[in-house]
Amino acid sequence: MKAIRLVLWVLIAALAVTLGWLTYEWQVSESRIADKPYGVPFELVDQSGSPITEAAFRGRPTALFFGFTHCPEICPTTLYELDDWLKQADPEGGRIGAYFITVDPERDTPELMGSYVAGVSDRIIGISGDPEKIEDVVKGFNIYAKKVPTDSGAPEGDYTMDHTASVFLLDAQGRFKGTIAWGENPETAVTKLENLLKG
Repeated sequence: MKAIRLVLWVLIAALAVTLGWLTYEWQVSESRIADKPYGVPFELVDQSGSPITEAAFRGRPTALFFGFTHCPEICPTTLYELDDWLKQADPEGGRIGAYFITVDPERDTPELMGSYVAGVSDRIIGISGDPEKIEDVVKGFNIYAKKVPTDSGAPEGDYTMDHTASVFLLDAQGRFKGTIAWGENPETAVTKLENLLKG
């Protein structure tokens, strides 16, 4: 009986040590991830046709939204709201970078992105590019995006896009600091941007 108890205590001790080690490794891993810039390197094109890379998300905090110009509600509403939040959190402008990356590069040319964004904001920059490169960025930033035919009987016809509807917040080093969710309370959204500026 004593031998069984001893074996059980040894197993419990070994389990405790193992769990402690796994917890430590998980925390160290999370810390390493948090210290790295979010997303992946990329070479795309901004709305003026100029090359743009992930370096645009460095040097100042960034608000980043993925969407598409044919979006009926979420994208125009989010861009309009983001413009208002930026004006409140950063009245003079220039302290927070804001970008709108298309998830529909087949239709969203840089020119179309430019005219679309200009109709809503002069603080947000549209980004497009080669479909394969956009796909890499979408995956690299852990964005959900899926083409959905508007008519199930004509899968090659017109379509819309299901996509992540949150605004991603990055610090001046490009590290992930949180999101502003679709439908977020406006005061909370502004506070999140203000906190982003505080570092």
